[in-house]
Amino acid sequence: MVSVGVIGCGYWGPNLVRNFAEAPRTRLGGICDLNPQRLDHMAKRYPGIFATDSVGEMLADPDVDAVAIATPVSTHFDLGMKALRAGKHVLIEKPITTSSDQALRLIEEAEKRNLVLMVDHTFVYTGAVRKIKQLVDTGQLGKICYYDSMRVNLGLFQHDIDVIWDLAVHDMAIMDFIFDSRPLTVTAAGMNHIDGARENIAYITVLFENELIAHINVNWLSPVKIRRTLIGGSRQMIVYDDLDASEKIKVYDKGVTVTGRSESMYKLMIGYRSGDMHAPQVDVTEALRLEAQHFAECIETGKQPVTDGFSGLKVVRMLEAATRSMRQKGAPVALPADELCVVAASA
Repeated sequence: MVSVGVIGCGYWGPNLVRNFAEAPRTRLGGICDLNPQRLDHMAKRYPGIFATDSVGEMLADPDVDAVAIATPVSTHFDLGMKALRAGKHVLIEKPITTSSDQALRLIEEAEKRNLVLMVDHTFVYTGAVRKIKQLVDTGQLGKICYYDSMRVNLGLFQHDIDVIWDLAVHDMAIMDFIFDSRPLTVTAAGMNHIDGARENIAYITVLFENELIAHINVNWLSPVKIRRTLIGGSRQMIVYDDLDASEKIKVYDKGVTVTGRSESMYKLMIGYRSGDMHAPQVDVTEALRLEAQHFAECIETGKQPVTDGFSGLKVVRMLEAATRSMRQKGAPVALPADELCVVAASA
């Protein structure tokens, strides 16, 4: 059993606490929060659990093998570094850090100390996204042409990050997981409609290798909550609706067929193929439960996490590029080659 302490019991922390307390391979080693009311509330829900408002006290506890950090993004790097230097394995809520430089430093520290560093890209562990990954990998969809996502709702406004770092991070993590193609450039446009706040609506376009294009619409000012993604392949297409309780994934046997000689547009014939739709069965196990078990498995066996530090780094790079493009009024921003990850991984 891996003993995991949770730092931060605000919005997301209680979900981590519950899963580490209930997952088969973990036990809740303690909770930490600076807010006395939240700490008292959680301590009453989990009587007998070590509760403290001191991060140092939790990190000094020899009975705590690992920590999960669910605090504001601006604190992730400092807390993650302190935990690693204290000899603790670390799971950090998304995004892993506020900069790629910080992410690299955490990766290096974890490798130096032979500790697990994992990022909480929760959607990667959902049954729906894992099924999409399977469909892409088997070639059932054909060549992937596009990824088009709408992720909108009313709030929750974050004080230290904008809507891109809050919502688009999910789609970037999903794309990093399901696609083998490397992202090349990012363009983004965003706007803030509340004085003193950060951008609350944004549109991001990512161009990948192999003629794959992705478009992400994120919005904190929508009157309705929408979590819908279209993935188009040359053979089949997917509609992924995370809010659909019964059919989260629908696979459509639809597409276009081009015949004729490409040298002349007048000789091209475009046919439309419209076949059946089916909704494959997906695993309904809570994503956080699987993530908690995977974290424990990686600690016990030395296995590389699916959402390791490098996954977090690649997502942060896309977020940084989107922010830079937004500041430059939508100018394309090139992403660095993956060689940097390779060098860091082999160091």
